[in-house]
Amino acid sequence: MPHSTARLTGENLRLGYGKSIIVNGLTVTIPDGHFTAIIGPNGCGKSTLLRALSRLMKPLAGQVLLDGTLISRLPGKEVARRVGILAQSATAPGDITVQELVARGRYPHQPLFSRWRQSDEDAVVRAMQATGIQQLASQSVDTLSGGQRQRAWIAMILAQETGIMLLDEPTTWLDISHQIDLMELLSDLNQTKGYTIAAVLHDLNQACRYASHLIALRDGKIVAEGAPEEIVTSQLIEQIYGVKSMIIDDPVAGTPLVVPLGRPRGE
Repeated sequence: MPHSTARLTGENLRLGYGKSIIVNGLTVTIPDGHFTAIIGPNGCGKSTLLRALSRLMKPLAGQVLLDGTLISRLPGKEVARRVGILAQSATAPGDITVQELVARGRYPHQPLFSRWRQSDEDAVVRAMQATGIQQLASQSVDTLSGGQRQRAWIAMILAQETGIMLLDEPTTWLDISHQIDLMELLSDLNQTKGYTIAAVLHDLNQACRYASHLIALRDGKIVAEGAPEEIVTSQLIEQIYGVKSMIIDDPVAGTPLVVPLGRPRGE
């Protein structure tokens, strides 16, 4: 997809922390209208890339463009109206309730000195309903389990009502039931409401089942990208993870299913 047609792109990015360079010379496009899963081994640059695309970190070189404009030149509130980000290290500001946390997603849409509006209330209610946390509304975020807290943060991003959502390992802390609920929610938001979603995922089979586009990274470089059924092969999995596998059809979804072969006993 040409960069000129995408809302969010990174061009010739050099990213790192201190003297440690994680990504160098990377050009990437988040395709509009797709649910993109970013996959790859630990330390390959997945989370770092997401932070740069959301303006949580400044590239050492290269540029990030949002709607054709350098993201660094846009006011923070304007970026927040267009891009929602759930980072790994998200922490609640003080002892606040779940409803108060979710309501913070409405901040980018509120004019200066504006009162809380019915549209804000409706967005918060819809977000909590979508993530199944209505019954937790008055509970302190500090008292939540890991899975409940993750769903509260997802609800805040939903309340933000941005066209682009960037999620760093959104299924962390969720049990299998809530993982499926969340992945189906994200897929529905993408397919029925047109959200552009990019998520860092470790579960390859969830990525293949729910995402329409994959970006496979290794050592800060894109090894392959495209639809799961087009790029996921046993050769790709071995190239990225160093693991031999068999690729079969998912008996439910028909998407690629990665079956690790493991290592012979004694190795």
